[in-house]
Amino acid sequence: MEIITLIAEMRSVTGKKVGALRRQGKLPGVVYGHSIKPTPILLDLRDASKILTGHAGSGLLTLVLEGKEQPVLVREKQRDYIRGLLTHVDFQAVSLSESIRTKVPLKLTGLAPAVKDFNGVLVNGLTEVAVESLAQDLPEDISVDLSGLASIGDGIYVRDLQVSDKITILENMDEMVVIVTMPKEEVLPEAVVAAAEEPEVIEKGKKEEEVEE
Repeated sequence: MEIITLIAEMRSVTGKKVGALRRQGKLPGVVYGHSIKPTPILLDLRDASKILTGHAGSGLLTLVLEGKEQPVLVREKQRDYIRGLLTHVDFQAVSLSESIRTKVPLKLTGLAPAVKDFNGVLVNGLTEVAVESLAQDLPEDISVDLSGLASIGDGIYVRDLQVSDKITILENMDEMVVIVTMPKEEVLPEAVVAAAEEPEVIEKGKKEEEVEE
């Protein structure tokens, strides 16, 4: 497993003054958890953004703080969506010798033949599942292969998920992940339906009042 490292430093500035640090290209954060009390930290915004953008919360990172390495998970990322910048990150310190519980996202892969051949509609039930394992065994996501969904009504359930034997899924095994359903019938406006139901009148000759005496 590739070790991804983030360099951090202690942060003494808190509250509204943190905004000045952001303008200096810094990313404020906090680390808490295993044997660590909540500690304000500071990272380089550019370097951290390259690593954290798109990084799943179940992906293990190594945070280097004051020369000490600490395995962590990303618990929350706050973002300025107007400027597209990270504004704050929460890290949870974990132990590599103790099991933890967390959520792992599900990643849909492949194409469902039922969608292509029968115009079926994919309906999602779960987008993530709760799991338990050692931190270093956590996957960033769990792949869900749709290529076996050949007919309307075919589905994938938690019991069908393929994971390492080092991982325990904590969800109900009968919980639906995704299923293929019939497409909804198109509903026509009432006026269109009424017009279609009216008998067609074919005018033959002149009307009575137009017939010459």
